[in-house]
Amino acid sequence: MTTHTKSPRRVTHAVRWQALLGVPALLVLASCGGSEDGLGKRYPVTGQVTYNGKPLEKGEISFIPEDAKKNAGASGRIENGTYTLSTGGEGDGAQVGSYKVTITAKEDYMAKAKAAFEKEAKQQRESSFIPPQFVAKAEAEAKSLIPAGYGDARTTTLKGEVKAQSNAIDFKLSDTEAPPEPPKATGKGHSGRRGGR
Repeated sequence: MTTHTKSPRRVTHAVRWQALLGVPALLVLASCGGSEDGLGKRYPVTGQVTYNGKPLEKGEISFIPEDAKKNAGASGRIENGTYTLSTGGEGDGAQVGSYKVTITAKEDYMAKAKAAFEKEAKQQRESSFIPPQFVAKAEAEAKSLIPAGYGDARTTTLKGEVKAQSNAIDFKLSDTEAPPEPPKATGKGHSGRRGGR
C-alpha cells in the first residue's frame, strides 16, 4: 500500500495562499460597519408616532441636523405608528447629535397623479409609469392628514437627540399642541413664462 504525504513545501505554500486570500476578506468585513462609507458612525433610531392618541398609520419622518457641518440628516417611513431611521439606507440609523424633526402624512395622491396623466394623454394606460411632474403636482395638492406645521422645518416644534447607543424616540402629535401652519408660498419672482416661449 502506498501512502501519499504532502511535502512541507506544499503545505507552506497552501498556508501562504490562504493567508493572502484571507486578508482582503477580513478588510471587506471590517469595512461593513457603516462608518467607512463617508457618512460617519450611525446608531439605530426607532420609535412610535401617535396622532391624537392613535398610531399614525402612514407618513414620513425626517431628522434635520441642528449643525449640518457636523452630521447628515436621516429619514424614514412611518407605518402603523412605527419608524426606523436611515442615513445611507437600509435602516442604518442616524449620527449622534441634535435634530429638528418633521413629520408629514398626506392622503394617497398617486391615484390622482395617474388620473391626471391619463386625462392629459387622452387614453387609459396600464403602465405603472407616471411622469414626475404629475406626481409632484398631486403631492403638493394632497390634503395633509395631520397639522401641516409638523411637516415644515420652519414651524415644527419636534426635536430629537441621537446618542451613541440604540435610540428609541417617540413623538406624540395632537391638534391641541400643533405648531402654526407654515407660511404659504406666494409665487413672487416668477413671471409664469419659460425661456424661449
